[in-house]
Amino acid sequence: MTLRWVPGWNGLTEPEAVSYVAAVEAADNQELEFGVARAINDFVVGCKNDGIWDAIKACCILAGARTLSGALVPLVGTAPTNPGNVFVEADYNRVTGLKGDGSTKYLDSNRAGNAQSGSNLHFSTYATTSIGNNSYTIGLTKSSAPIGVNGVYVFNPLSYIYGNSPAGSAAYTSQLAITGAGFYGASRSNGTTFSASHAGTLQTETISAGTMPAESFYLFADNLVGTGARNYTNARLAFYSIGESLDLEKLDTRVTRLMNLITYTQTAGLPDLATMDLDAAAYIGGGYRAGGTLS
Repeated sequence: MTLRWVPGWNGLTEPEAVSYVAAVEAADNQELEFGVARAINDFVVGCKNDGIWDAIKACCILAGARTLSGALVPLVGTAPTNPGNVFVEADYNRVTGLKGDGSTKYLDSNRAGNAQSGSNLHFSTYATTSIGNNSYTIGLTKSSAPIGVNGVYVFNPLSYIYGNSPAGSAAYTSQLAITGAGFYGASRSNGTTFSASHAGTLQTETISAGTMPAESFYLFADNLVGTGARNYTNARLAFYSIGESLDLEKLDTRVTRLMNLITYTQTAGLPDLATMDLDAAAYIGGGYRAGGTLS
C-alpha cells in the first residue's frame, strides 16, 4: 500500500504546497520525504504571512525534488523549458540545485518580460556556488530602442543587477562586490528607482525604467532579444522567481530558510524534521550549508 499526502494530516496546510508536492511526486514517480514537503509548506506560509506570495508569478524550486523532472515542476506559473534537453540528470543535485556549464545550457522561464509592468516587477535567483565571470544567472535584454535591461550579471569583481534599466554604465547597481553563493534579486515598484539585493545587502538606485521586452526571461544565461542566449553561467541555481514588485529582504529570508531546511532534510544523522522545531532546523541546516557540522 502506498500512502499519499493528505492536507491537514502531515503539516501541509497550504493548497499550493499540496498541489506542488503532488505534481513533483508524479514527475519523480516517487514520494518526497516528509521533511522536504514540510519545508515547501513553510515557504508558502512564510511568503503569505510576509505579504509577498501574490507577487510571485513564476517560480521553480530547483532543489528538493528527487529528479530533474521534479525540479522543473513550477511552484507558481508555467514550467520552464529545457531547450534541446541540454540539462541532464547528472547536472542536478537535491541540495545544491541545477548546474550550468557556462557555454550551452540555459532554461527558458516562459515568463514574458512584459507580463509584468516595467515599473512593477521583480526577479530573483538563489545560487549555491559562486557565479562565473561574465555570466548571468537570469536575464532579459533588449539592446535596440526602446532599451530595457534586466538581470543578475557578474563581471568580476562586481555583481551588476539591472532592474529594467536603460543601457549604459550608470544603469547597474554597482558596489555589490560579492559574486559568491546566495540570493540575488531586483525589484522595481515605480518608474524612477529600483532595489537590488544580494545575501542581505540591499541597495536602492535612482534609475528610470526602461521598456520591458515581450520575450521571456532566461535562467543560467541572458536572453538578448533578436540573438538568444548569451553570457551563460556555470553556477548552480536552486531557486528562481519572477513577478511583480515585492520586499526583497523578505524574499531573501524566505528563500534562504527554504534552502537551509532542504539541506537539513538531506543531511545524514539529523533527527527527522517531524520531530524538530523548524526554526532550529533552519539554523542547523544553514550551518551545514555553510560547511559546518554539529560534531
